[in-house]
Amino acid sequence: MNIVLLSGGSGKRLWPLSNDIRSKQFIKIFKNGTDSYESMVQRVYRQIKKVDADAVVTIATSKTQVSAIYNQLGDEVGISVEPCRKDTFPAIALATAYLVDVEGVDPREPVIVCPVDPYVEDDYFVALKKLSEQADKSTANLVLMGIEPTYPSEKYGYIIPTTSDKIAVVSKFKEKPTQEVATAYINQGALWNAGVFAYKLEYVLKKAHELIKFEDYADLFAKYETLDKNSFDYSVVEKEDKIEVMRFAGKWKDLGTWNTLTEAMEEHVVGKGIMNEKCKNVHIINEMNVPILAMGMHDVVISASPEGILVSDKEQSSYIKPLVDTISQQVMFAEKSWGSFKVIDVEAMSMTIKVTLNTGHSMNYHSHRNRDEVWVVISGIGKTIVDGMEQNIKAGDVITMSAGCRHTVIAETELKLIEVQLGEEITVEDKQKFELEY
Repeated sequence: MNIVLLSGGSGKRLWPLSNDIRSKQFIKIFKNGTDSYESMVQRVYRQIKKVDADAVVTIATSKTQVSAIYNQLGDEVGISVEPCRKDTFPAIALATAYLVDVEGVDPREPVIVCPVDPYVEDDYFVALKKLSEQADKSTANLVLMGIEPTYPSEKYGYIIPTTSDKIAVVSKFKEKPTQEVATAYINQGALWNAGVFAYKLEYVLKKAHELIKFEDYADLFAKYETLDKNSFDYSVVEKEDKIEVMRFAGKWKDLGTWNTLTEAMEEHVVGKGIMNEKCKNVHIINEMNVPILAMGMHDVVISASPEGILVSDKEQSSYIKPLVDTISQQVMFAEKSWGSFKVIDVEAMSMTIKVTLNTGHSMNYHSHRNRDEVWVVISGIGKTIVDGMEQNIKAGDVITMSAGCRHTVIAETELKLIEVQLGEEITVEDKQKFELEY
C-alpha cells in the first residue's frame, strides 16, 4: 500500500519535551518490546512495516522536521517537504504530485492519508490496507475511515453515514459539537472523523489542478509559498458527492496532550524518577541526568528536559499552550540527520553544547563571523578539517577554531564532544556553509 503520513504541529502542548523543532511525534516515550524507547513516528512506521513490509511510506512535513525524521527512521523513508506551512490541502496536493512525478507511482494507484501520531494497535493498519483496497475498487472518489466513538467527545468532528453497514455512503459532516450534541450524533450512528482517508492519486491531482495553476511537482513546489492556506476537508472532502466511510472499532487515541499521552504510557516513570507509595496516578518523564522525587501527589504529570520543567495537574495540562507561548528561549535540544545536540550551559558571552554525531556522519563545513569555538572530544574517534587541514581525533583531544576559520568534524564511530562557543554575539544565524576543498 501507498501511505502518506501527515507530520505537522509545533512543540507547545507537550512542553518541555517538545519545542519548535521537536514536535510530539519525535518524543521517545513508548517501550518498543526491548529495554529502549521509541517515538510516535517510530512506532507507527514499525507497525506499518509489520502489517505490510512492502508499504511505500511518504511523510509530508516541513523542512524543520526532515532531520529528525531521517534520524529516527533512516534515509529510506520518502519525504515530501513543504517549503512553508500552508494547511492540509496544499500539503496533500504536493505529496500526491511527489508520488506521481518523483517516485513514479501510477496515478491510478490508491493512496492512504493519515496523521503520523495516532496511538493504535496493528489492527488499525490492517484496516488501512482494506481502506486502500476499497478506494481501488469503489466508484466513490474518497473513502474515509470513521472511528466508532467510545464517548461523546467535543474534540472531534463527526461523520454521519446513511446506514450502519461496515462501509456506507456519507450523509453529512458535523463540526466539533458540545457534549450534548455529540451524544445525539452518536445516537444517529455518527463516527469520529480522524482525518484518515484514501483516494486514487489521479483524483487529487485533478482537484489540485482545478484549484491551483501548476504544471508538475517541481512547479508546485516552486510556487508553494504563494498558495492560500486551505484545509483538505474544506477544499475537497466537504464538496465531494461520491464519498464513503468505513467503520473502525479498534483502539484509537489522539495523544495531543499530557493527559492523553500518559494514559497510553506503559510505565509511570521514564528516566530518573522516584515516587513514594502515597502517589496515585502520577507520571514522571525525565530527560535530565538528575533525579526527580515525587511524594504524596495525585493525578500529576512531572516532565523535565533542557527546555524546562513542568509540574501539572493532568486535567489542567490540556491548557498549557497559552502559557508556553509566553516563554521565549532558544531551542535547547534537537535531533538531526547526523545526530543530536543538547545545550548544557548559557552565559552572557558563551554557550556550552553536548554534540553527538552518528557513525559516518559529519557537520557541514562552515565558519562563524562573530564567535570562536572549542571542541573537547569525550568519546569515539573521527577527524576534523580546519581550514583544509585534516587531523585524526579521539577522546581527550581539544580543537580550537577562531572566528572566520572553516571547520567540520567527521565521525568514524559514534562521536561525542563538548562544544564551547565564545563571543559577544552568539546566534544560530551566524553560520556560513562551504563545499569541502577536496
